[in-house]
Amino acid sequence: MSKIGLFYGSDEGNTEAVALRIQARLGEERVNVHDIADVTQLEIADYDQLIFGIPTWDFGQIQSDWEEFWEDVQEIDFSGKTVALFGLGDQFGYGDYFLDAMGMLHDVIFAKGAAVVGHWTTEGYEFEASKAEVEGEGMFVGLAIDEDQQEELTGGRLNRWCRQIADEFGLEGGADSVAQLDD
Repeated sequence: MSKIGLFYGSDEGNTEAVALRIQARLGEERVNVHDIADVTQLEIADYDQLIFGIPTWDFGQIQSDWEEFWEDVQEIDFSGKTVALFGLGDQFGYGDYFLDAMGMLHDVIFAKGAAVVGHWTTEGYEFEASKAEVEGEGMFVGLAIDEDQQEELTGGRLNRWCRQIADEFGLEGGADSVAQLDD
């Protein structure tokens, strides 16, 4: 069984905590977790299935570790790779920029050939604008997490999304093989 590479950037620990919660649901035997601050292009290239986690800072800014790695991401050939995204943001404090970093990352990897899975409904969120929204479809390009305003919904959202991407990644056992946790 080939492993999934999960890469995240986190300044205050929220994105890292969500990454570890995803790993717990999909299984440590399936997912290797990496801090984007400590990796190279080659480490990402080793995986055919990837999950990227990125928070949006302030007024639509990319998290600092992702920002330092941004030129590297733009050089990776994602052809033949399947990628799921999750993003963290504050829909009320920064409703005009909700999950913009996830949208920007999506645009880079999609342009470099990635097959992007894990789209997530915009229903249940209140925001003004987002670069992560798929225009006219009522979907985000990946899982939307708001630990500032809707922390109590994160566990259920993670359960549903991990089941979804288990099927979309074609994991053995599919959605039924995903742990449903109450965290």
